Amino acid sequence: MNSGAETLQFAAARVLPEWAEAQFAALQTELAASEKQRQEQAGEIKQRDLKIQKLTLELAYYRRVKFGAKSESLSVAQQDLFLESCNEDQAAISAELAQLQGAIEKSRPKPTGRKAIPPELPRIEHRHEPASCTCGQCGAGLIKIGEDVSEQLDVEPARFFVHRHIRPQYACRTCETITAAPVAPALIDGGLAAPGLHAWVLIQKYLDHLPLYRIEKISERHGVGIARSTLAQWVGQLGVALQPLVDRLSELLKQGKVLHADETPVQQLDPGKGKTKRAYMWAYRSNDLERRPPIVVFDYQTSRSGQHARDFLAEWRGDLMVDDYGGYKALFQQGVTELACLAHCRRKFFDLHALPGGHPVAEEALRRIGELYALEAEVAGVEAADRLVLRQREALPRLQSLHEWLKVERLRTANGSGLARAVDYTLKRWPAILRYVSRGDNPIDNNPVENAIRPITLGRRNWLFTGSERAGCRAAAIQSLLATAKLNGLEPYAWLKDVLEKLPVWPYSRIDELLPLKPTEVHWPWNLPHCSMP
Repeated sequence: MNSGAETLQFAAARVLPEWAEAQFAALQTELAASEKQRQEQAGEIKQRDLKIQKLTLELAYYRRVKFGAKSESLSVAQQDLFLESCNEDQAAISAELAQLQGAIEKSRPKPTGRKAIPPELPRIEHRHEPASCTCGQCGAGLIKIGEDVSEQLDVEPARFFVHRHIRPQYACRTCETITAAPVAPALIDGGLAAPGLHAWVLIQKYLDHLPLYRIEKISERHGVGIARSTLAQWVGQLGVALQPLVDRLSELLKQGKVLHADETPVQQLDPGKGKTKRAYMWAYRSNDLERRPPIVVFDYQTSRSGQHARDFLAEWRGDLMVDDYGGYKALFQQGVTELACLAHCRRKFFDLHALPGGHPVAEEALRRIGELYALEAEVAGVEAADRLVLRQREALPRLQSLHEWLKVERLRTANGSGLARAVDYTLKRWPAILRYVSRGDNPIDNNPVENAIRPITLGRRNWLFTGSERAGCRAAAIQSLLATAKLNGLEPYAWLKDVLEKLPVWPYSRIDELLPLKPTEVHWPWNLPHCSMP
């Protein structure tokens, strides 16, 4: 019995450690599985957090675009969507109360802070004399001691009128010949419209972005029926007549050493499929820091291929300010120098800052970038050499500090977050951003060409799509002339009417005189001072 008990004790002593080891191993396996599951869950939570942050950023951006202020200033005040209606209603209620109370006083108007009426507008004087030249109290004669002058702005809608040309015919009885004044040459021989009407149609279509059917309705309201087919014929013929001016404008644009470029999508009708397809309006803008008249040229193309930019610029070589679109990259392998837009970088941080509660890192980035723009404002009107000196002394150290700060912040930022994307975009573009301080005439951003494109993007809501590739090219040509006229401070209708009157007999050797450019006697020195970047 004793020997049996001892045997059992010995067996138990061997079995228990094996069982404990098995249990311990099972626990380790379970713990490892739990740790793996915890890590997977943590990774999923992190991904969800990043996705939530991204969606929150996008939602705030679209809400701001739709409902908020368009300005990218640091202090963004939400504007009342119904402010205009409230002002109108308030004015209407005040007027009704004044009528009910009989308190309408014809007193001298108080200053309202409104803009002064332009002095160049024609004035029609209306003199209002008293009913009697004698005093209503004592009957004595009145003496003029001064006068009260007030002005009201008025407008006269489109007014159609007719030029009636009468050419008397005279005969010579001796030699039996007839003499009469010749018919003046016109862009459209025998046409119904005078140059003023042609100019009005082009302004309505390409500057005010009205489709032809609306122009047809406007003319009908004034008692003049102009068929849409007739309007279309005029537009097509005038586009061909104005094309030489656009070609010359392109040549002058490419004489600049620095250019802006951008593109925006437009819809083109695809008759074979009964729907529209995407095309692009490319825009090229002169540099405002060069002392030359500003020029913008639009180039309509059926795709966003970078080959279109290479074809337009052809042999041009210089500094090109663009965004990060890959279609421009081939140009930078062919002798063109890339400049990056600091406003694009700023916009990435501003979208973060505009989130509810703001973003401290984005706010600091905006503050630093704001200092660079403040320096540019200080030297807006100085010579390029002086601007270069200030940029090297003041802007370059700030840029270097911004660069180091961004690299440090990137190490602290999670991949995939909105801040990481903003910082990565800026660091990626940094060499091209830094180039603006290496010259005195390089721009800091691409805003000039974006501003030139903006009227087209707004006008798309009216005309929706172009009817054909030829129609898109014609729109690009005419809009190039009208947009350049506006940049040069010319009234587009007056300029266009004058050109359409002169063009039929104008020699091509003097075509520069017809271009919508303000005259200047200042020639920009191309041999500008450069400096090497540290």
